Amino acid sequence: MQRIKGFIFTLAGLFILVTLLSLLIPSKLLVSRGVVINANAEKVFAAVSNMHQWGKWQPAFKNNPAAVHYSTDSNTINSFCEWESNGHLNKFVIKNVQPMQITTALVREGENDVTNIISVLPLSDSNTVQVEWKALTKLKWYPWEKFYGIFLEKLTGQGYEDALNGLKDHVENGQ
Repeated sequence: MQRIKGFIFTLAGLFILVTLLSLLIPSKLLVSRGVVINANAEKVFAAVSNMHQWGKWQPAFKNNPAAVHYSTDSNTINSFCEWESNGHLNKFVIKNVQPMQITTALVREGENDVTNIISVLPLSDSNTVQVEWKALTKLKWYPWEKFYGIFLEKLTGQGYEDALNGLKDHVENGQ
């Protein structure tokens, strides 16, 4: 009986320690990727700000274009596109459009919403822009979510990089 009490006490102490450590981990996580594109800013922003254009460069949409459903408007606030993957419904919703910047929310059943900010920044060369994609995820206070957040950049960063490279190919080469 003494061993069982010791085991339970140790387990409770470990849980409290892990919970306290997780409180030191930030609850907001930012993943950022960028690419330089040889095209004018208006052409690049047109491909980014119109959801129908995303099907031409976003890898998640290019792989199965028939599965993506768009709202009737494709470049206004609250326009959206949705698709299903791994048994979950995913939805990109345009939340804000500013000059050369678009803010979207990625909503996925059972997961935290991800705010995406895509900025088109003209460089000193008038026909070159840098496109920056920032993804902000707000994590819950749960210890397992906070520790998952440590690996989130490694898990999602490559997807944003692939999307930006797809945008670059589409704008520069018409692919």
